[in-house]
Amino acid sequence: MTRRPLTARILEGVHRSLAFHTDLALRRNEGSLIRRGDHHTVICSPDNPTFWWGNFLLMPGAPRPGDLPRWEEAFSRAFPDAAHRTFGIDTPHSDALDLSEWQAAGYEVLRDTVLTASHTVPPAPGRAAPRDVQIRPAFSDADWEAAAQLRLAVNAADPHPHEAAGYEVFVRRKLAAYRAVQEGGRGALLAAFDRGGAALSALGIFDAGEAVARYQSVETHPGYRARGLAGMLVHAAAEWARALLGTRTLVIVADPDYHAQALYERLGFRPTETQLSFQKRPPDA
Repeated sequence: MTRRPLTARILEGVHRSLAFHTDLALRRNEGSLIRRGDHHTVICSPDNPTFWWGNFLLMPGAPRPGDLPRWEEAFSRAFPDAAHRTFGIDTPHSDALDLSEWQAAGYEVLRDTVLTASHTVPPAPGRAAPRDVQIRPAFSDADWEAAAQLRLAVNAADPHPHEAAGYEVFVRRKLAAYRAVQEGGRGALLAAFDRGGAALSALGIFDAGEAVARYQSVETHPGYRARGLAGMLVHAAAEWARALLGTRTLVIVADPDYHAQALYERLGFRPTETQLSFQKRPPDA
């Protein structure tokens, strides 16, 4: 019997959200614990307790008015020591939902665009692209340290950065998890390295099962943006995944208010669904 493509079965209701299906696959690859209950799913990352989206509750459907206290109580039971609050909603579309109760309670309502492609097209050459850039997976300790320094530079340049010391702890734990998955043959962190070994742009590309691969954290150093590096890297990662993971469906998630979505669409991705989630940052984040 021929199995229907994963994306088709997800959108027909076997897994309601392609975005969270791939999120959970990645968390599982990284060693997270996933407990499915009668009313929700708990995702827990003991090795990275300050990773907000490694420690969250996944609701089976949209919350109803008045449900907020019940969900906050469920989160507190699952994560009694957590300073953050994070909830995913296992629905592919969310435009008609009234989420004012959550916003009034201080939650950020995140509606991200989920884009898919079977393959990508090469980006137009960037006129300002640095010469002698090498796009490849991170291998050595120096490569992984360069990836960490890139992430720290991106955070420092953000208009609303995370607290520096805590963010560095998170980054190093997260990259350690990526490295373990890469060494297990389930994906890679690819970067554009300059001749001195600095990572100018980087992303993760990881196997989510059934010939689906999911991108993670496409980032470019503040001093090297608008030079075509991210587009080159996204395309190179697609080719890498097709050749080494046997990928047939590529999944990437973007903030619809940020320019990256337009870049991904130029590379061949098309919007498929919306990922809905709520987060409340810790007071010192």
